[in-house]
Amino acid sequence: QGIDLNNQLKRNDEIMACVKHFALYGAGEAGRDYNTVDMSRNRMFNEYMYPYQAAVDAGVGSVMASFNEIDGVPATANKWLMTDVLRKQWGFDGFVVTDFTGISEMIAHGIGDLQTVSARALNAGVDMDMVSEGFTGTIKKSIDEGKISMETLDKACRRILEAKYKLGLFDNPYKYCDLKRPKRDIFTKEHRDAARKIAGESFVLLKNDKSGSSANPTLPLKKEGTVAVIGPLANTRSNMPGTWSVAARLNDYPSVYEGLKEMMKGKVNITYAKGSNLISDAAYEERATMFGRSLNRDNRTDKEMLDEALKVAANADVIIAALGESSEMSGESSSRTNLALPDVQRTLLEALLKTGKPVVLTLFTGRPLTLTWEQEHVPAILNVWFGGSEAAYAIGDVLFGDVNPSGKLTMTFPKNVGQIPLFYNHKNTGRPLLEGKWFEKFRSNYLDVDNDPLYPFGYGLSYTNFQYSDITLSAPTMGQDGSVTAMVTVTNTGKYDGAEVVQLYIRDLVGSITRPVKELKGFDKIFLKAGESKTVSFKITPELLRFYDYELNYVAEPGDFDIMIGGNSQSVKTTHLSLK
Repeated sequence: QGIDLNNQLKRNDEIMACVKHFALYGAGEAGRDYNTVDMSRNRMFNEYMYPYQAAVDAGVGSVMASFNEIDGVPATANKWLMTDVLRKQWGFDGFVVTDFTGISEMIAHGIGDLQTVSARALNAGVDMDMVSEGFTGTIKKSIDEGKISMETLDKACRRILEAKYKLGLFDNPYKYCDLKRPKRDIFTKEHRDAARKIAGESFVLLKNDKSGSSANPTLPLKKEGTVAVIGPLANTRSNMPGTWSVAARLNDYPSVYEGLKEMMKGKVNITYAKGSNLISDAAYEERATMFGRSLNRDNRTDKEMLDEALKVAANADVIIAALGESSEMSGESSSRTNLALPDVQRTLLEALLKTGKPVVLTLFTGRPLTLTWEQEHVPAILNVWFGGSEAAYAIGDVLFGDVNPSGKLTMTFPKNVGQIPLFYNHKNTGRPLLEGKWFEKFRSNYLDVDNDPLYPFGYGLSYTNFQYSDITLSAPTMGQDGSVTAMVTVTNTGKYDGAEVVQLYIRDLVGSITRPVKELKGFDKIFLKAGESKTVSFKITPELLRFYDYELNYVAEPGDFDIMIGGNSQSVKTTHLSLK
């Protein structure tokens, strides 16, 4: 929106975007990377295709095929996906590239030898072969044998040449070779300041209760006394930026301990102990710390490390427990079946809590973890994900109150792995569990845990409190060409200035096919000073009510809708709208 697509790619600091991985890559069975995906086309279009189509509509220059199969045909050879949907239905005119060895991997999928799968990929609408060398090695033979037409090959070549033309590489093949750029543009103060601000805004405050005899919540911390930073992720630089940050300069920025010590010099005495290794299993830790992300495994016994940590903790007023996943425990080919804090880390956390000192769990993770025990016992939990080069400073900004956390969860956190897959926009069943209930015989529920998540989608606390008014609609009904405005007043009722992400959810109550219990349809981030109120408005049009019906027609069906606005997907105000 508002982008001049004809004036892009003129500068040498712009690149051609590639949307990946097309499609359904996130739906692998058993949560295992690269695994089989099988779902109805209705679910594909209503739950998975929107972001890809939005990228195409925005003018994306290239698309990367996913590794998984779709309807029994790997995406890299799937003509329905790459030609019928992507090009004919959505009007994509850029080029399609495979993922790394995506063509040769189809041999293992079981659909042919290298020549066969290369021909299938090209005929399906794939234009560029990444690494497999199936195109360079077999296409001539396939053309000679009539398995690929010259017209198909010419189309693929044309798309690659068009991309190079758009990038300006015919005018200047060395356009992107600027030897002055690294010093001028990389790791500058301006960029580091922006990275620090972004990191601080991404952290999610999951819990912030009182601890000990204090009348105030645990966070933010006072800039006084002694604070112990303890844990296997407390003094590692290389794990701060997270996985796939392959160009990160891993020693040019501080660990949590180093960053806090620097920030609090002359104000707070910052001390440190490792406390435990990442996990008791040395082989597991090695797999989880690849690519130069070693945590320098400590060969002392678990007891020796714990005793040292408890000595450091005994002399502290507050404990920051830097625990969770190493950067390589998340991301590509880092699937886990157990989402709890690793064994020795949990033992360390329990011991730190027994000291009676206030404990802040500063949690590193790239995925939802099962934190039921931690939610029950730890007074404060700040999820810091992997915040990049300036993460240590951003963590200090939030822990000591210079930044009020405002991040919200983009994923649902389960109570245990048996609830997975767990997501806010699920369908109802014919036997739904009634609200507020845990178990009822012959209802859709579990014997051992309720249906609710530990932390819902959109959840995130603040150092202040936000109160929502009831929703006001500009009209109770809307025509197929009309619109309605939904308004809510949000008030900062706490002591701190802060930002809130106001979220709009809609439920289609009756449809020609079953519809989700709610879907996020809009959000607005607002900043409110303590005591300030603001009215937030969302324009609701029939476009927001559309979905793909049984025949895959994109329709807005007349009927009744719930309009919900709130600070997360569970805590919402609700009103009703009718579409005529």
